[in-house]
Amino acid sequence: MLLGLVGKPSCGKSTFFKALTLAEVAIASYPFTTIKPNRGAGHVRIKCVDMEFNAQCNPREGFCIEHNRFVPVELLDVAGLVPGAHEGKGLGNQFLDDLRQADALIHVVDASGSANEKGEIGKPGSHDPANDVRFLEEEIDLWYFGLLKKSWEKFAKIAVLEHKKVAEAIAKQFSGLGGTQATVEKLIEELRLDAENPIKWTEEQLKAFAIGLRRKTKPMLIAANKCDIPTAAENIKRLQNEFPDYKIIPCSADAELTLKMAAKAGLIKYVPGDKEFTIVDESQLLPRVDKGAAVPLLPQQKKALEFIKANVLDAYGSTGVQQALNAALFDLLGYIAIFPGGVNKLSDQFGRVLPDCFLMPPGTTVLDFAFKLHTDFGKNFIRAIDVKKKLPVGKEHKLQNRDVVEIVSGK
Repeated sequence: MLLGLVGKPSCGKSTFFKALTLAEVAIASYPFTTIKPNRGAGHVRIKCVDMEFNAQCNPREGFCIEHNRFVPVELLDVAGLVPGAHEGKGLGNQFLDDLRQADALIHVVDASGSANEKGEIGKPGSHDPANDVRFLEEEIDLWYFGLLKKSWEKFAKIAVLEHKKVAEAIAKQFSGLGGTQATVEKLIEELRLDAENPIKWTEEQLKAFAIGLRRKTKPMLIAANKCDIPTAAENIKRLQNEFPDYKIIPCSADAELTLKMAAKAGLIKYVPGDKEFTIVDESQLLPRVDKGAAVPLLPQQKKALEFIKANVLDAYGSTGVQQALNAALFDLLGYIAIFPGGVNKLSDQFGRVLPDCFLMPPGTTVLDFAFKLHTDFGKNFIRAIDVKKKLPVGKEHKLQNRDVVEIVSGK
C-alpha cells in the first residue's frame, strides 16, 4: 500500500512530505524542485489498544507517544504537475508513470493562491486554487483515457472474438492502473455499458469509463496547504463549497515541520496531530550528547511558535498534516489497524508488549490476517480468539479497526 503526494510545482508538496517523514528533500520556491520521486515513511496515528490492557506497548516499528500509536506507511512525493502533463508537458510523463504505483492520492493545493498554474510564486490571492483542483483531476482523467483509448479498438475486438468476459479482460489488460475485476464489473453496471460488446462503446462512454476507473483506483483528498496565509481562509471555504465530493483538510506543512523539528530538539513537547504544544521549561532542558547543553528558545523561535499557535492550531485545531495522512488511509481506502496478541500474554519472546500493528484492507477476515502474519499460520489455521472479548471467532469473521487477535495454528 502506497500513498502518493501530488500537486503542481511550488504548492508546498515537498515540505508536506518532509513534515510527514523528516526526510532530507529539496525544498525551494521555484518550479520542479522535485525531479525524481522521493520515497519515505510517514506514520498514521491511532489510539493504541495498550490502555485497554493497562499496559505500555513497545513497538517494533513506528512509535507510541502518550498511548497514541504511530504506524508506518509508505509515501511517494512525485514531480510537480502542470497543465498538459498527459501530453508530456513539464515532467508530465515521469509524473504520471510514478503515479501508477499509488493506491490513493493526497493532492496538496496552495490554498493561499500564491503560485500560478506553472508554479511561479506571486502575490497571495493572485491565483484561484480551485483551478488547481480542476486541472489535476482533468490531467489524470485524460491520462487514464489515453491509456485506454490507445489500444481499445484492438483489445475490444479480441475480447468479443474470443468470447472473453469484458470485466476480466479489462482488469487484466490494464492491471497497472490498479482496477480489479470486481471494480470494473461494478463500474460497467453503474454506467450501463454493454458488457457483451465493448467494441460498440462510444468515445464518450469510454471517457466516462476512464474517469470512473480513475476515481475508484486513485481516490483523492485535498490538503489545502498554506492555511496560515490570510488569503487561504476564504479560499478554503470556497473549495469546500465547489468540491463537496472531496474531503478538504486545511493544512500548514511549514507549521508541522517547525513543530516536529522543535520537538526533536527537545524544545517543545508535541504529539503529531495534536491541537497544542508545550514549551519545555528551560530548567528542564536536557544536555544533548552531540552538541552539549540544549539551547533555550531564541526570541525569533518563540515568535514563530506563537504565530503557529494563533494562526494554525487555534484557527484550525491542528496543522492538518497528520489528519490528511490518516484520512487518506482510513477514509479513502478504508484500512483498519489490527494487533496480534494473546489472551494470556501480550508480549513477544523478547518481552515487547504489543510489538506489532498491521494495517489491513477493508473486509479482512481472521484467515486473511493469519496469512499476513505467516503463511504457515494460514495453512495450518485451527482457531482464533478476540483478545479484548476473550471469545473465539471463526476464520471468516471480518475484523474491525483496533481488534487484538490471537491466532492458533498447527505445525
